[in-house]
Amino acid sequence: MKFKHISVLFGESIDALNIKPNGIYADGTLGGGGHSHGILSTNDSCRLIGIDQDKEAIAAAKERLKEFDGRVTFVNRNFSEIKDILSELDIDEIDGAVLDLGVSSYQLDNAERGFSYMHDAALDMRMNTSSPKSAYDVVNSYSCEELMRIFYDYGEEKWSKRIAEFICEKRKTKPVETTFELVEIIKAAIPKKARMEGGHPAKRVFQAIRIEVNNELGILENAIKDFVSSIKSGGRLAIITFHSLEDRIVKKTFQDLARGCTCPKEFPVCVCGKKPEIKIISRKPILPSEEELEYNSRSKSAKLRIAEKL
Repeated sequence: MKFKHISVLFGESIDALNIKPNGIYADGTLGGGGHSHGILSTNDSCRLIGIDQDKEAIAAAKERLKEFDGRVTFVNRNFSEIKDILSELDIDEIDGAVLDLGVSSYQLDNAERGFSYMHDAALDMRMNTSSPKSAYDVVNSYSCEELMRIFYDYGEEKWSKRIAEFICEKRKTKPVETTFELVEIIKAAIPKKARMEGGHPAKRVFQAIRIEVNNELGILENAIKDFVSSIKSGGRLAIITFHSLEDRIVKKTFQDLARGCTCPKEFPVCVCGKKPEIKIISRKPILPSEEELEYNSRSKSAKLRIAEKL
């Protein structure tokens, strides 16, 4: 299957980086190489570090970016390892970075990856196919309480308790092995009237399981801080999110880094000594244009936030 992915908020994120000649930039979520292609096309002297934990994404990006041979370094790692990656490449600081936190169209549409509730496949959902934990492990080995927690916390699913109970009851006889088996359990657990509201009934549970399998939220805050500390003064970090949980973390982390002092308000003077590390460029998130929403429905929930290193 061809690796296909339409980069969301493409022009807005490329413009946000203020790309300089001879600058070094990182695309922490390389995917099919869309944002990377935009960065490298801006001038003929900037360099790019393309990072992705998905080997198939790396292979696809290498093909797409072959015209920029010599200016790209491909790294098959998780973006949360940015400090180690730069250290191993003997790079002290970069001039900017972009993170697109969405699942690629390829991953969703490739039934074998088990991300989608629209295709029948083995329960997988691993962005890094070498990772030991898959969706099968979460669904079949987590306790009812753990399942309920991740469905509620990561999927904001109001039927979390009932869905978890139905899963635990079903797996007593045999493991839940496929995406469609899981979909049917979810449908059975949600009352018919509720199933008619708010899109596909399995959407929130599948999101929650994917987040748990890939520890997407657990790594995000520290990763943002590590990217900021790795960027030169005046350089920018652009982050695209696709659901409220991610956006909340990005917004709060940016606010914390922009505030500096963490002393209680009643203190007459600062004793912590912390200084602001960034300036927030986008006080409100940048949203897709009407034109983008028309040709790429998956951009509907996307939000772009931008920060500049002080």
